[in-house]
Amino acid sequence: MAIGTSEPVDPNAPLEKKPQLFLPSLFFVPFIIEIRVNIVILLNLTVVVHVARKMCHFAIVYVERSGIYDIFEVVKTQMAANRGQSMVASVSTVWSRGGIFGFYQGLIPWAWIEAGTKGAALMFAVSELEYRARVLGASVPVAGILGGMGGGIVQAYTTMVEVTRHKGGSGPSKSTIEVATEIFRREGIAGINKGVNAVAVRQCTNWGSRFGISRVAEDLIRGKDKARKLTDLEKIAASSVGGALSTWNQPIEVIRVEMQSQLKTAGRPEKLTIATAAGWIYKQSGILGFYRGVTPRVCLGMWQTICMVAFGDKVKAYFQKKF
Repeated sequence: MAIGTSEPVDPNAPLEKKPQLFLPSLFFVPFIIEIRVNIVILLNLTVVVHVARKMCHFAIVYVERSGIYDIFEVVKTQMAANRGQSMVASVSTVWSRGGIFGFYQGLIPWAWIEAGTKGAALMFAVSELEYRARVLGASVPVAGILGGMGGGIVQAYTTMVEVTRHKGGSGPSKSTIEVATEIFRREGIAGINKGVNAVAVRQCTNWGSRFGISRVAEDLIRGKDKARKLTDLEKIAASSVGGALSTWNQPIEVIRVEMQSQLKTAGRPEKLTIATAAGWIYKQSGILGFYRGVTPRVCLGMWQTICMVAFGDKVKAYFQKKF
């Protein structure tokens, strides 16, 4: 007999469903579905934003690398490697390699590969380090300096290193792959990464100065109203100042070129360190030898900083507003 009833209970009857337990579960189903859908949407949106940001980073560095960059870069390196040449002589030498195309030798694919790898590493590291520094209470200029220094170091040790070699002459010209293969066979991975410490010092001081000085210039342009949003022209002006003044480290750049040079000169040490390279440059060219190529490098620094700082800030602002 069932408790509280006089009617017999059929043991073979199907179990009664208890709607009071089922209905609350139905109540939570829409919320569970909504949470799952939101998670999927959030994950997909995160991927889309991440990919879009990376594509914009790549676009910026390709524009930076494919425009007037190569003209200044090639002349600057020509003057740093051949310290006896004037700027006019250096331009004439490069022009003799094929006219205007002489300034763009190696642009495709090697310069684009270099720009894509080092540019992505730089912008990712700078953005993350700047953000972390700001969270810890650093001012905007200090965060810019720390972000630029860290980004430059990351860039130097995670991407490829340049090699300076003699062009022209009576023998057949070797391709980049052939030169890299010969260096690897002769000196191993250390030969491929020759001068990487000098590159790290240069990039650390380069981007630390570019970002830091640009942020200081932005603060000076804002004046007393620190919350005022700068116009595009003001951002470009601040980045131009940062790029121009960042060339104070030109001696490091000349040392870097010397360490990576494949030129053979009588009396030149075989295995150069930063110290021995500096001694060799001073012995050959005096104190002025450390500043060969500084004029085109000022122009180069301004162009790079406008692309990476002013345009880079525009990209970050767009994504912060959009998402």
